Amino acid sequence: MRLPGWSYTARVNIIAIFAHPDDELGCAATLTKHAARGDQVTLVWTTSGENASQFGDTAPDEVKRVREGHARDVSEHLGVKYRLYDLGDTRLTGGRDEALVLAALYAELQPDALITWDDFNAHPDHRMTAKAVFDAITLARIPKVVEEAAPGRGLSAHRKPVSFYQYVASESGRPIVHVDVTGFEDKGAWAAEYYSAFYKWEFGSSGFLAARAQAGRAVGVKFAERFTLRRSAHPPLDYLV
Repeated sequence: MRLPGWSYTARVNIIAIFAHPDDELGCAATLTKHAARGDQVTLVWTTSGENASQFGDTAPDEVKRVREGHARDVSEHLGVKYRLYDLGDTRLTGGRDEALVLAALYAELQPDALITWDDFNAHPDHRMTAKAVFDAITLARIPKVVEEAAPGRGLSAHRKPVSFYQYVASESGRPIVHVDVTGFEDKGAWAAEYYSAFYKWEFGSSGFLAARAQAGRAVGVKFAERFTLRRSAHPPLDYLV
């Protein structure tokens, strides 16, 4: 991901935040590419996805155990760190308490960029996670709020600019950026196949690669992942081109 205003050699800190393990497939190759460059990459889930319908009548605690195992396995394979919060599958509201949890995370990790769901997804947990991820940017800038979110931890407010990337939704109308993930697509394809084998999805590694090949054709590379960029202002350019 070529972040505006930064050199390609700069070490950046990226947090990707989603509602459930498997939501990260849309950025799996991008995260792997950044981690391989030496950037700090943390994959975060706001819930364990314990109410997933694919598990039928399995007890929520057992579902949580299985899906937390998925989170661990995929993070390890992608080469990234991870955090998993227990904010309640299908219970997310996008409210202040959820944003405070993430504000404490930002104050701790000091991210340069965030990746999350779009604002229009049909699943309420996806939309509410995106809302909390965005709202936490402002909350993390306020020292008194950071102390409220993480009392006694001595965390500093996170006040530097943050690039906010979201999965692409046609409704947003925001600019789309493409990340050339050629050479890193196999790690993402592995994750897609890992989940597909468990959940018996038709979408597996072949579907993952086909989607990235289609995105790549639009910008003249072999494989790409797409995001929308949400910023109030871009760094100044010397020239248009």
